[in-house]
Amino acid sequence: MPLVTLKDVLQPALSGGYAVGGLVTLGWEDMRAYVAAAEEVGCPVILQAGPGCRAHTPLPVLGKMFRHLAEGSRVPVVAHLDHGYTFEECKEALDSGFTSLMYDGSRKPLSQNIDETARIAEMAHAAGISCEGEIGFVGYADGENSAGTAPDEAAVFARDSGVDAMAISVGNVHLQQDKEGGLDMSRVRAIEAVTSVPLVIHGGSGVPVDQRRDLALNSKVCKFNIGTELRMAFGAALRKAVNADPDRFDRVTILRETHDPVVAAAIEVLRAFKA
Repeated sequence: MPLVTLKDVLQPALSGGYAVGGLVTLGWEDMRAYVAAAEEVGCPVILQAGPGCRAHTPLPVLGKMFRHLAEGSRVPVVAHLDHGYTFEECKEALDSGFTSLMYDGSRKPLSQNIDETARIAEMAHAAGISCEGEIGFVGYADGENSAGTAPDEAAVFARDSGVDAMAISVGNVHLQQDKEGGLDMSRVRAIEAVTSVPLVIHGGSGVPVDQRRDLALNSKVCKFNIGTELRMAFGAALRKAVNADPDRFDRVTILRETHDPVVAAAIEVLRAFKA
C-alpha cells in the first residue's frame, strides 16, 4: 500500500489504546526485516532514518527505498525523518518522499524551539505530511545528560508549534543497551494532563518491556523509537554468519543470514505495543 503519514497511524493509536513502533533503520537489510515483522504482527510500522543512517545513505535514496517497501507491504508504512536538525534537511526529506519530519530543536531555548518547529510543521502540513517535535532533551547513554520535560513547557510547545506528535524526556535515554531503568510515570501523567498531542518516547530500547506495554495501553504515549536493541540483534546475527565460515566473502550471502533473526527481534518489539 502507499506510504502513510505519522498522523495517519498515531491518531488511531491514541483513540484505540495502543502504540506504534518507530524502528530506526541503517540500511536495506533491517528496513526490509522491519516491514516483514509488521506484516507478521499485522500492525503499522514507522521506518526511521536518523543521522547515522543519513550519513551512510542519501535522503533521496532512502525515500525511494521506503516507498518501494511500502508499495509492496500489506500494512501501513510511514517514512520518517528522525532528528532533523535544520530546515534544509527537513525540506530535502520532504522532497525525497518522506511522509513525516521530526525536527529536533530540543537543545535550544523554548521560544526558539517552538518557532523553528512551527516553521517545519507549517511546511509539512502544506505538503500533506506530518511533523514531530521534541520538548525537553533526551540524552545519550555515556554521553550528554537528559533535561526532563517540564509539563508547563510541554503544554505551550504542543499548543504553539502545531506538531502532530511530541517527543518528551521522562527518564528515557538514547543508545541504552539494557532495560534496567524505567520512566518517570508521574512526569508522564503530568504532561498528559495538559496536552492532547500523541506522545513519543525516544530511546525506547532502554524502557522495560512491561512498562512499554502498560504505556501503550494506558497512556497518550503512541510511539516508541526502538533502535539499539534491534541493532544489537542485527550485529549478533552478522557476527554469527561471518564466524560460521571465515572463508566466505560474498556479503549478499552473509547478510541474508541476518534477516530472520532481525525479523524475530522486531516481532517481539511490535507485539508489546498491542496494535
